[in-house]
Amino acid sequence: MSGVSGKTGGGLLVAGTTSDAGKSVVTAGICRWLARKGVRVAPFKAQNMSLNSFVTREGAEIGRAQAMQAQAARIEPTALMNPVLLKPGSDRSSQVVLLGKPVGEMSARGFWAGVRGPSPGTAPYSEHRAELLRTVAGCLEELRGQYDAVICEGAGSPAEINLRRTDIVNMGLARAARLPVVVVGDIDRGGVFASFFGTTALLSAEDQALVAGYIVNKFRGDVALLEPGLDMLRGLTGRQVMGVLPYRHGLGIDEEDGLRMSRHGTVRESSGAPPYGEDLLRVVVAAVPLMSNFTDVDALAAEPGVVVRFTDRPEELADADLVVLPGTRGTVRALEWLRARGLADAIARRAAEGRPVLGICGGFQLLGETIQDDVESRAGRVDGLGLLPVRVRFAPEKTLARPVGVALGERVDTGYEIHHGVADVGDGGEGFIFDGQGQSLDGCRVGSVWGTHWHGSLESDGFRRAFLRRVAEAAGRRFVPAPDTAFGALREEQLDRLGDLIEEHADTAALMRLIEGGAPPGLPFVPPGAP
Repeated sequence: MSGVSGKTGGGLLVAGTTSDAGKSVVTAGICRWLARKGVRVAPFKAQNMSLNSFVTREGAEIGRAQAMQAQAARIEPTALMNPVLLKPGSDRSSQVVLLGKPVGEMSARGFWAGVRGPSPGTAPYSEHRAELLRTVAGCLEELRGQYDAVICEGAGSPAEINLRRTDIVNMGLARAARLPVVVVGDIDRGGVFASFFGTTALLSAEDQALVAGYIVNKFRGDVALLEPGLDMLRGLTGRQVMGVLPYRHGLGIDEEDGLRMSRHGTVRESSGAPPYGEDLLRVVVAAVPLMSNFTDVDALAAEPGVVVRFTDRPEELADADLVVLPGTRGTVRALEWLRARGLADAIARRAAEGRPVLGICGGFQLLGETIQDDVESRAGRVDGLGLLPVRVRFAPEKTLARPVGVALGERVDTGYEIHHGVADVGDGGEGFIFDGQGQSLDGCRVGSVWGTHWHGSLESDGFRRAFLRRVAEAAGRRFVPAPDTAFGALREEQLDRLGDLIEEHADTAALMRLIEGGAPPGLPFVPPGAP
């Protein structure tokens, strides 16, 4: 297999019966399995809808899931790996990020019509879809010229019959690039056989010709009990199940959808290890609307003795040792939400008592005195929580950067910036993150209230430990950070576990045949087909 000397590398599309079926996990697992075999592999997702994003070294914004998959492949992520990113700002509109740069805010209808045609079937509509397909197919082709294999992730389900004509991420991409397809189903939800059969049977004959097999995800129990169903499914569809992946707790990889976390009582994955010191440390994250990059707290949850919980109730802040205001794609909306639920008052009381609060990106902006927003919400000037002497104005241009600095005497080299808001720090506030000469680079601190625009900064081990020591001191807890917790190494262990899932529980020979040779000829048609 070779992607050099002008040859096109192999490829595979991992689709799913539903959203959250396990496409991201399986894609990452295949990437890690191939990388361990010495195959030069890259991930790809043509179009992603996510509030969790990342900044590449060239300053491009892509989905965090694709950045994680690139790490699984042991390569640097690039904009080619996620050419279209949609960041929801409401139920009806999203910011469109094309090839790593924001190009505007559009409704779903406006996006697909290119703001030129009102409905499917119009010439501008078809032209815009064709243009996007050419863009994503061109990115995929470029990757296949650079790597031995490209493992593509679909979105939602390939059998969304209302969206097939506009599809550029599932069967539309598979047809354009002649990619073989495996479909992942979550058996833990139930109904996986019906989902596999129904997904296949709702595709056209041309699409079905590329669907080569299935992978069962999150199975609990004895596989022997499942085998009769696998045999019957093969008899009904003519396609084999290429793996039964067992349910695994604590994988902790980056989810795509922050909205799924916006519910009371969600507990983030934690190490489960006892505290290194005498006390636990309790972290509560305000589950604000349009929460983005909630993965920022994963590094806290990885610390022995740190418990991380998401909430929307002010009373749950009472016993928290640290309250985190996370990023959000709707800063003004989040501010209104905090006030309406009584969380704003609870946070203000904490600050007055000298109890720790941390705001990250949009959460940092919420802590300021005023917000001038003529870009995101177009609400104009609104009052912030007033806990930091910071005035925020939203700029039309988005800041996308991978900065490096020093905070609390420790190097911070894992941060990245994704924001429209520009923070002007006034008198009475200290800097938070500095350059090597002691000049403030970002953020603000007053007492036990901290704010920074830098996502990912807590992944820097020395800084995270220094910060948690300050939190424990302010909270009066006898908590001591473990001296040997290395977040990067933990992430590598998680990615190796994903590779193990594929290597130990999938038919890797069958997967390799698909990657190298494409879908086998003569796959039977499953009626009735696309309507």
